[in-house]
Amino acid sequence: MIKGLYEAHLPVSHLETSIDFYQRLGLKLAHRKGSIAFLWIEKEKSWLGLWECEQVKIPYHPSIRHIAFQVDLEDIQKTKAWLEERNIEVREAFGFLPEHQPLVLPNNPQAHASIYFRDPDDNSLELIAPLRIDVVEDFEMMSLDDWYKQKGLSLD
Repeated sequence: MIKGLYEAHLPVSHLETSIDFYQRLGLKLAHRKGSIAFLWIEKEKSWLGLWECEQVKIPYHPSIRHIAFQVDLEDIQKTKAWLEERNIEVREAFGFLPEHQPLVLPNNPQAHASIYFRDPDDNSLELIAPLRIDVVEDFEMMSLDDWYKQKGLSLD
């Protein structure tokens, strides 16, 4: 029945600034009317709704102001440079400084590599790539580089 997530929404304070920001991430403007815009994440599969409104001033909480965009594992090592090329700064996450990201999230029985940044309204954004699914393995959160070393794997 359910095939995936079609849409997610974020509050923004200045629609034009936010449209520009998300277009720098590669999203394509699908529709804009008044204080609302929709951008394709993947055309005909998923989009992001941006709502210019006062609610952007509510305190951050991941349940209401966080979006994780999936990327391929092959691309996760390139994401920091890719963001920097677009003048987007990687932020500290879970005590890991930008230079130690991507980091590995041990959410058993899954593990994911992630890198974190913010949009112009301080909404939390994440680029995430699955490392393993349905495998229980206890370990502490660590940088992806350290995870590869621990596994005896090469980054190439």
